[in-house]
Amino acid sequence: MYLDFLIKIPEISGKITRKSKGGAVYIDYEYERVYKPEKKYNVPKRVTIGKQSEDDGTMMRPNQNFLLHFPDAELPEEKDEERRSSCLRVGAFIVARRIMQGCGLPGILSKHMDGKDVGLFLDLAAYSVICENNAGQYYPDYAYNHPLLTEGMRIYSDSKVSDFLGSMTDDQSVGFLNEWNASRGDREKIYISYDSTNKNCQAGDIEMVEYGHAKKDSGLPVFNCAVAYDTNNREPLFYEDCPGSIVDISQLQFMLEKAKGYGYKKIGFILDRGCFSQGNIQYMDSCGYDFVIMAKGMAGFVNGLILENKGEFENSRDHSIREYKAYGMTAKRELYASDGTERYFHLFHSSSKECAEREKIEAGMEQTAKYLKKQDGKVFAPGEACTKYFEPFVSEKDNVFLFAKEKAEVIEREIDLCGYFVIVTSAKMTAKEALRLYKSRDASEKLFRGDKSYLGDKSLRVHSDESAAAKIFIEFIALIVRSKLYTCLKDEMARSGKKSNYMTVPAAIKELEKIEMVRLLDKRYRLDHAVTATQKAILKAFGMDAAYIKNKANEIADGLMRKEG
Repeated sequence: MYLDFLIKIPEISGKITRKSKGGAVYIDYEYERVYKPEKKYNVPKRVTIGKQSEDDGTMMRPNQNFLLHFPDAELPEEKDEERRSSCLRVGAFIVARRIMQGCGLPGILSKHMDGKDVGLFLDLAAYSVICENNAGQYYPDYAYNHPLLTEGMRIYSDSKVSDFLGSMTDDQSVGFLNEWNASRGDREKIYISYDSTNKNCQAGDIEMVEYGHAKKDSGLPVFNCAVAYDTNNREPLFYEDCPGSIVDISQLQFMLEKAKGYGYKKIGFILDRGCFSQGNIQYMDSCGYDFVIMAKGMAGFVNGLILENKGEFENSRDHSIREYKAYGMTAKRELYASDGTERYFHLFHSSSKECAEREKIEAGMEQTAKYLKKQDGKVFAPGEACTKYFEPFVSEKDNVFLFAKEKAEVIEREIDLCGYFVIVTSAKMTAKEALRLYKSRDASEKLFRGDKSYLGDKSLRVHSDESAAAKIFIEFIALIVRSKLYTCLKDEMARSGKKSNYMTVPAAIKELEKIEMVRLLDKRYRLDHAVTATQKAILKAFGMDAAYIKNKANEIADGLMRKEG
């Protein structure tokens, strides 16, 4: 195998010879002479150590024999950017490419950016999904041992990736989102799950990064990123980013305007509790949008309703929702004092949820009681966490803590509310329909966890607003691909009735990465081994089989042969 860089041909008098074969010039090195008594002369032993460069007769491309006979030779620190591993991981790439093509992503992107850049853009998205990373400096490592979508499967350096991110414009992302949503605005009524998160930014002077309401790592500058997700068709629709100081409850109305701008009319929104406010409810009413909002049973504005209806439905088979192991009923009332419209309050109870919540309360009380016991006889002022379930008694004379007494009424009320939760909807529906609709939000929540965990996007590692916007755009494309991976695998498990541990997205990608092509002596890549039974089961979820993989692997090999030729 010839290495992917050029070096000077060794200048050793009488030891280096050249021979032509098949249009190429090979460099032979004489490493010893053996005396033949019967012939009475020395016979040279030679080995080919490289192939002469077609452009420069003083340079050659070395092979493994050169490294063996010239172990001390200085090799270039920077190798040819086109170098590629002799073993390519093709399985996950082939699946990701098929998803991208099925979603029409290459065609839409090519309308808004140079055709040469579309391949690199999609490769960066595939890199995020397959390697669960978004750091540009590690992209060449991915490109080294994976097929690519760039023209000629060209491998770009990390500096090229950085320049590419900095060159992207808002017009490109806006143009893509307009076209992506244009064909979806006329759908029958859909429910959009809207969720947001904040992310850190580790470097650079970026305008939207501010000190705000970080959900984790408080004290670090963050920006907010939100995604609207179609729960009916299970795909991301659009995204938005905003400064870190803006909270979810304030940003929601801007997102609703964006939905209207994309042409969505017959829609409802499944919202996180963080978006709940009287102003947002009134705004959705004015737009004609329905909503679905979850509230915990202990939330102040619903716990009275739960206690009023406690015992009416929890054990009634007429109210059983078997698929979610819960019981539910529906009541009507106004959401707030000046509402003027009755909403549908769907009350639910889950035995497993009750056990978990009660255990949490009991464990918290036990921990607090032990802590308070240690304060006996000390000067101590109990904080809010200590006084939630306990009434402290302190000496008036010297503020010495004496003892604490349980607040029985408070504890009993919370225990009464364990296991209950409420879903509020603006549209009339049954409790079962409301729960099923809210549970459809699970896919979008998994998508968000994937965004920060699986795609490596907890933080941005960029130094400019343009690069930040480009990374968020690439991340959104990666989310589309990962969402399709998740839904296809989930649907296949439902069809087969089996819950195999390899049918999760991370496990499936790990298994598909084992489908490899190796480069043999004729320089052609070939599949290293047959597709396994596990890999076939995963591929089936995407409408693919072993024959499809073999065919696409041959296409990849043909493309690389043409490039090498």
